[in-house]
Amino acid sequence: MPAERHGPLSGLLVIEMAGLGPVPLAGLMLAEMGASVLRIERKDAARPFLNLPPEMDLERHGRRILKLDLKQEAGRTLLLRLVGRADLLMEGFRPGVMERLGVGPDEARARNPKLIYARMTGYGQEGPLARQAGHDLTYLAYSGVLSMMGPAEGKPVPPLNLVGDYGGGTMFLLTGILAALVERGRSGLGQVVDAAMTDGASMLAAPFFSFVAAGIWSAARGRNLLDGGAPFYDTYETADARFMAVACLEPQFFAEFARLLPLGEALAGNQYDRAVWPQMRDAIARRIAERTQAEWTVLFEGTDACVAPVLTLEEAAAHPHNRARAVHATKAGFTRPAPAPRLDRTPLRLAGEAGAAGSLKEFGVGPEEFDSLAAAGIIGQSEPE
Repeated sequence: MPAERHGPLSGLLVIEMAGLGPVPLAGLMLAEMGASVLRIERKDAARPFLNLPPEMDLERHGRRILKLDLKQEAGRTLLLRLVGRADLLMEGFRPGVMERLGVGPDEARARNPKLIYARMTGYGQEGPLARQAGHDLTYLAYSGVLSMMGPAEGKPVPPLNLVGDYGGGTMFLLTGILAALVERGRSGLGQVVDAAMTDGASMLAAPFFSFVAAGIWSAARGRNLLDGGAPFYDTYETADARFMAVACLEPQFFAEFARLLPLGEALAGNQYDRAVWPQMRDAIARRIAERTQAEWTVLFEGTDACVAPVLTLEEAAAHPHNRARAVHATKAGFTRPAPAPRLDRTPLRLAGEAGAAGSLKEFGVGPEEFDSLAAAGIIGQSEPE
């Protein structure tokens, strides 16, 4: 069950319409900031490719689950009543779905003018692509960002779903929500947050638009300073088939790297001479291949050479720095990132497993009515799967 309320958003009532990707991560983060998050799942909904054990299901952690039959008018009416008491509603459906349920922004804010109505889509609420299906990779393709990722002689490479779903999606959704909360403190009114993954991914790339316009970034992949084109900003294979990440961009850091590697004086003194980059890359690769990852880690760690071992998730959780800072947490045998960011006066807390709603008193639905709705099949009282 969700833990006792805490954190900077304590007392905030949030309705999360169940979905995949960016909205659930936003729900987890809001819950760990202290918000009371009620996740609405369709009573007959299945999760065929996300059948996780409850203790590992971060799509639901920190939330109460209400299974609601939205095919029935009574279910849709109840949802609108819940919205009337909420501070925030988050949904990640295609444009028009919430309107067809009768709980679009107009209906919701007529019932609750203070409501912040946060919408998360791939393309936004309007435009030629607005109603088209897509996923993280699709949105990255349309944003132009995907074209910049991958080796010089290869195809564009998916960066997991971190840039579209979570960077361009969750983080911009939360930015809009928190900005709207601040503004509501002044005006007393809510507003609609229209967050789109294509928009967010584009915004993440803002500096690169500047680089391209200024003529300091080539449209060709793998030939620039930060895309693996520079030999001093890339990864190299070690003697034990592991990898080291070399990221010594600034001259003083490159000088330290060149001294410790060591790199020959002719190359060490010409960091930004692109004519020598192929020779420099070969020299670095040959040298890194001579030792294991552990040996290079001992040499470089604690220096300003900006060289690090490429760790697995399990290794990252065990690294001394991450352990000292408690970057990860383990609960019920499951290791995951600890809540972030950190606040000193109203700290965040790790969300526990989801629990069934049980009651909806804070939304104005008393125990007798709750039981009546359950008996009528409008809501489900079973524990989350």
